[in-house]
Amino acid sequence: MELLRLPTDAQVVDIACGKGEFLIRLAETYGARGLGIDISPFFIAEAERRIDLRTPGGGIGFTRMNGADFKPDEPERLDLASCIGASWVFGGHAETLEALYPMVRPGGWIVVGEPYWRQEPPEDYLKASGIAKEAFGSHYSNAQAGERLGLDLVHAIASDKDDWDRYEGLQWYATNEYASTHPDDPDLAAVVERVEKDKETYLRWGRDTLGWAIYLFRRRIRRDQ
Repeated sequence: MELLRLPTDAQVVDIACGKGEFLIRLAETYGARGLGIDISPFFIAEAERRIDLRTPGGGIGFTRMNGADFKPDEPERLDLASCIGASWVFGGHAETLEALYPMVRPGGWIVVGEPYWRQEPPEDYLKASGIAKEAFGSHYSNAQAGERLGLDLVHAIASDKDDWDRYEGLQWYATNEYASTHPDDPDLAAVVERVEKDKETYLRWGRDTLGWAIYLFRRRIRRDQ
């Protein structure tokens, strides 16, 4: 967050903002103003509740819509545009960068989060997870997608296996807790079966195969630089 060094009242947008945590932190740190977009009414409601608690009266708003349909009022005016963990909105990692590029001013930031293959994905893993091999590239190819567009990769933050263990493990824990307190839920068996399948897939293959990183790209002052 501190690496961004945004100007006061920076103009920002976060596509597929979820519960708004990234935008809320930008508002807390820089007084950022702008918009969070998500297709889920539940996430939008929670984002609005959180920002009212933490930065009441600020300049961040949230709206429910398909992020691919968003167009800023003016091109090349935003200080930051982000899409973290939702490149499917635009059809892939490179397509996400291409969509965000014209939104930001020269010198502005594009922040994306994207999986990558740590190693050649085993066929059994692809079959069990339902992920197509071509869905993701390597850590290097994720970086190069921005460079080819005229962005400088300024920083990358890659999750390690401990981060993955915590992320996955909290889902197992939450499912177990829910099962113990809601034994009569008619959907419980299906939920537990899915989570157990995902757990096995992660432990057998996913932990060593799939990575995740947040990429901080900066738009060059001149595209041909």
